[in-house]
Formats: sequence, structure tokens, C-alpha cells
Amino acid sequence: MLEALLWSAIFLLGYIYVGYPVLAIAIARIWPRPAHKGAISSAVTVIITAFNEEKHIEQKIRNVLELDYPNDLVDIIVASDASSDATDQIVLAFNATNVRLLRVEGRLGKTACQNAAAAAASGDILVFTDATTLIETDALRAICGNFHDPSVGCVAGRLTYVANQDDATGNGGTSYWNYEIMLRMAESSLGSLIGVSGCLYAVRHSAYRAIAPELISDFVIAMVVREQGLRTILEPDAICYEE
Repeated sequence: MLEALLWSAIFLLGYIYVGYPVLAIAIARIWPRPAHKGAISSAVTVIITAFNEEKHIEQKIRNVLELDYPNDLVDIIVASDASSDATDQIVLAFNATNVRLLRVEGRLGKTACQNAAAAAASGDILVFTDATTLIETDALRAICGNFHDPSVGCVAGRLTYVANQDDATGNGGTSYWNYEIMLRMAESSLGSLIGVSGCLYAVRHSAYRAIAPELISDFVIAMVVREQGLRTILEPDAICYEE
């Protein structure tokens, strides 16, 4: 009996890390369900949640302002989670009409700040990204093209981790994330992801629902979208970087 339990556990672990990915990739190649992309010029609100990000917030805002997307269709909301450093002052110092600060008092957490920013946003598409994430110039256009497909409610960007040091920890983390990306691309092609990376993802404004503050929005948003009969997909050309 114990031997049977042992082999069952080994089989289950093997299926999780090898069997399921192989099966998902194989089925995705046989019966893919691609999104129908098209030219789209929807108004976009980029939401950056931040707590004491004075070291990164200026570079982040400049990065978003330099994205290849019509400038008059992009506005930026920095949702400051009651920052106590110079984050708010740096945002307010920007001489740009499409950059605004939304200060959320009480240290309510990232998800609560995202909810507040989504309620204040005017864009048809909400793009969520972290203060420490750098986005490739063409990523926003690549993401938005997927919303031409009415079945798509959320689009995840493709996160690339950059290791600070050439050691086992950095290389191992990078290798594992490459495995995750391969699996997510297969799941996206099959129909819908079950989670996204909070570094970069976009949601139809009409499909966004306030998420309970104690939950991690990255893990929940795909389910929120699925409850409405919509898909969450991965856009491999929407590349962003994190250390």
C-alpha cells in the first residue's frame, strides 16, 4: 500500500512538471485557438502602483511615455500607496498633462490601489505594470492589437527576467521562468491563461471588476475575466524586463 502511494506521488509530480506541459504543447499545436488581431487605436490608461519607488518611478514614467502608441491616446495614473518618500513629488513634477498622481491613503496594498486607479481611469483599455518593470517600445501596440478579438478580455505581456549575476541562483531562476513562458504560451493557444504576471498585463475596462484587496490581482484577474466568458491570452511580442 505504501509503495503504491509512493509511486502515485512520483507519477503525479512527473505529470505536473513534465506530462502536463508536454500534453498542453502538443494539443496547442494540433488545435490552436489564436486571437484575431487587428489595428486598434483605443484610449489606454497605464496604471502604475507604487509604494516608496523614488529610485524607479521617474525612469518608469519616461519609459511609458516613449512607447510606440499615439501619445494623445495614452494617459498614466501613478497610484501611490501612501508613499512616504519622494515618489509623489517626482510624479507631480512631470510636465505632462497625461501623467497624474492618485494618492491612496492608509497603506491598503497593491490590489486596492489598482481598484482605485481603475475606477478613476478613462481609457478603454487598462494596462497594469510595476514601477520596476521596463517595457519594450512596441509592447503596448502589440498588446492592444489583441483586443480587436471580442473574445479577449485580458492580455498578458511576456516577462523576461534579467539576472544581476551569472550564478546558479540567477541562471536557475531565468531557466525556470523560460519554462513557465513556454507553458503559458501553450495554455494561451489552447484557450485561456489561468494567471498573469503583474509586471505587465492589460484588461478591457468594461471587463474589469474590483478585486478583494486581500487577494493578489495577478492570480485572480484571469478568473474574473473568464467568469464573463472572455479569454486571457499571452502576447509574446509584448516584452518587458525585470531584474
